[in-house]
Amino acid sequence: MDSSVHWVLWDGACDFCAWSIARLRRRDTHGRFRIAPFQSAPPELLQRVSPNALRRGVHVITADGRVLRSGRAVLFIGEQLGYGWLTRPLSLPPLIWMVEGVYWIIARLRGKLSRWLRLSETECPR
Repeated sequence: MDSSVHWVLWDGACDFCAWSIARLRRRDTHGRFRIAPFQSAPPELLQRVSPNALRRGVHVITADGRVLRSGRAVLFIGEQLGYGWLTRPLSLPPLIWMVEGVYWIIARLRGKLSRWLRLSETECPR
C-alpha cells in the first residue's frame, strides 16, 4: 500500500456517491487520493473501519494513518484540493457540527437525491 496518498472509501452501490466521486477524480489533478468503493477496497484498509460505518458515510484514511469520516472526511478532501480557505473555518466548532449535520441529512437522503437529480450509470461512472 502506498503511504504517500490518502485513501477515499465510498459506497460503490450509491449513485449519488458515484456522482460525487466522479467530481473528486476530476479535481484530484495531483493524484493525492486513491479512491475505491469500500466493497472492493484492500483488506488492510477494511480492517481499520467497520462495515456499518462504511455504509453510513465516506471515509478517508490519510497518508499518516488517521481515519476521517463523513463531514470531516469531506473537509479534509476539500483542503487537499486547495479549498483550505473554506474548509479550515468549517472545521472549527460550532461550524463543524453544522457540517456533520448537513452531511448526516444528505447521507440519509442520498437515494432520493439520486432520483431527484436523475443520476444514472452514465452520469455516475464507477
